Amino acid sequence: MKHKVTFLPDNVTIEMEHDGSLFKASKAAGVYVLSSCGGKGNCGKCKLVVKTGTVEPGQSRSFLTAEEAGRGYVLACHSKIQSDLVVEVPQESRMQAKHKIATGANPDDILKLMKQAGGCLESRIFRVYLDLAPPTIDDNIADFERVRRALDNAGFSAEHLHMNYLMLSKLSRVLREGQWKVTVSVFSYGEVLEVLDMFPGNATKTRYGAAVDIGTTTVVVYLVDMKHGHIVGTASTFNSQVKCGDDVITRIVYATEKNGLKELQQLAAGNINTLLADLAEKNQIAPGMIDYIVVAGNTTMMHLFYGIDPQHIREEPYIPAATFFPPIRGKSVGLHLTPQAVIYSMPNVASYVGGDISSGVLVSQIHKQDKVSLFIDIGTNGEIVLGNKEWLVTAACSAGPAFEGSGIKFGMRAMEGAIEEVEIDPKTYEVNYRVIGDVKPIGICGSGMIDILAEMYLNNVIDQKGKIREEIGSKRVRRGDSGLEYVIAWRIESAINKEIVITEVDLDNLIRAKAAIYAGFGTLLHKMNMAFADLDKVFIAGGFGRYIDVERAITIGMLPDLPVEKFQFLGNTSIMGAYYGLLCDRMLHEAEDIARKMTYIELSVSRSFMDEYMSALFLPHTNINAFPTVKKIMAAKNRLV
Repeated sequence: MKHKVTFLPDNVTIEMEHDGSLFKASKAAGVYVLSSCGGKGNCGKCKLVVKTGTVEPGQSRSFLTAEEAGRGYVLACHSKIQSDLVVEVPQESRMQAKHKIATGANPDDILKLMKQAGGCLESRIFRVYLDLAPPTIDDNIADFERVRRALDNAGFSAEHLHMNYLMLSKLSRVLREGQWKVTVSVFSYGEVLEVLDMFPGNATKTRYGAAVDIGTTTVVVYLVDMKHGHIVGTASTFNSQVKCGDDVITRIVYATEKNGLKELQQLAAGNINTLLADLAEKNQIAPGMIDYIVVAGNTTMMHLFYGIDPQHIREEPYIPAATFFPPIRGKSVGLHLTPQAVIYSMPNVASYVGGDISSGVLVSQIHKQDKVSLFIDIGTNGEIVLGNKEWLVTAACSAGPAFEGSGIKFGMRAMEGAIEEVEIDPKTYEVNYRVIGDVKPIGICGSGMIDILAEMYLNNVIDQKGKIREEIGSKRVRRGDSGLEYVIAWRIESAINKEIVITEVDLDNLIRAKAAIYAGFGTLLHKMNMAFADLDKVFIAGGFGRYIDVERAITIGMLPDLPVEKFQFLGNTSIMGAYYGLLCDRMLHEAEDIARKMTYIELSVSRSFMDEYMSALFLPHTNINAFPTVKKIMAAKNRLV
């Protein structure tokens, strides 16, 4: 028996089997419902409202308030379809369109930055115009050998020239159609030159490539004029894989399930296809003119994009199938490009340090500096690189997705409706906040969480352990379903008809997350017998990192207490590094050298890391002397430190 399920406000209807999962119905309908756990039933994010019809709610009520249950709320993952349904995706469960996606530096500046870093316009794929001598009775070599000779004469070593069946089948026709004046698209790989495509006449003026960042949350694409290096257009979207889980671990688990890996691969390819098609249409470029794509992402995302089983990444001893992926044809992974289009990926380092980090080091240029710098990419995992031109060490600290909204009652990503800045009045404990999109709030994003944690601590609302001080006597402090909580926005102020609060459970999760990040820094420095004072620069990359208030992050003990001028935001270095490698073969080799040079330290089995972590489970830290700036502020407020 099948039932019709209609999702509002999208007004999309789909048929599902009796007892089928409402979560699977939303996926099949292409309706995005927030879910940190990928439908495993333990995050409580996939809330839907049943307007008409019947569902078996399962364990939904264990995640819902009495008020929510009374209003028809259920969890999609726990609910089984019993009849025709009309369900609404409430605002707090929707994937909002207006999302703060970091697309890198200003497109007009990136080419300049690449050249300043020693980059060039000498891609691994290039086009050569050849004016060949027509064959005669005396000069009767084969068409293929004629092309090889012409390339040799043009200064290219064509001894190992390769041409596949597709090219051989069109070779003679194109040569004669162009009256022996042709453009050859060549892929240089080691000592091998491969002819990717041929065009009659001179087609060297028009050629395009694409740089792609496959992030856990978002996908970003640059469409690039390969002749001049200019970024023709940029586009971004949510990574459609989020419907299968927020973080890499959840997706690895999903990939092990039936058809899970195939689905995840197709979702990644689908996002890239959509973005490339939109950019091509907008700029009046035939998709077939895009013949080279360089992709960057973390190690798990690369496995999923290539359709390679990632399951051993999450199992001790945490071994990926590969860190350096060979070049492949776009059609092999379902990209709708010219059949000969080449896909190359930025080199990965280890299970949890991927091509996005080797890209970041390439952009930051710390591998060329005399002085020691720290590069950090703060997201679900905090990836860290410490070093200079002599050495590089790297690690990933499992901060968890708390600052991206997972495990936080009203946590969400940086999208429209998210509270992103917070101030608390030290006398009245009243709250002022700013919301992305200047609309009524529906939740709190990462930068807002950092602000809340810092403000609550500085203003005596919480103690060093993150426990709410009920004795302050503020009406904003109250007991909720999970213990003490602090009201950030009253019901009348919110768009979800309920108070937006931060709970003690939330505060504990945030402190654990910030402690893991700080402990990662400390562990690497300890291993190199260094201190934070020895750092020349701290480079911060990533979408979340772009919106961090450094002073607030220092206050809570997420970042070291260093002069603010030592911190430098770089934005989305993953896409920028892919762009560097796309245009300049030398920089692609440089990224490969960086990846080989990095020594990976597995923090999950490090006793030193655990010691650092336990010390960091306080605001700002067990050792307040490590945070002199915060100590000074607290002393000024007549607080015990």
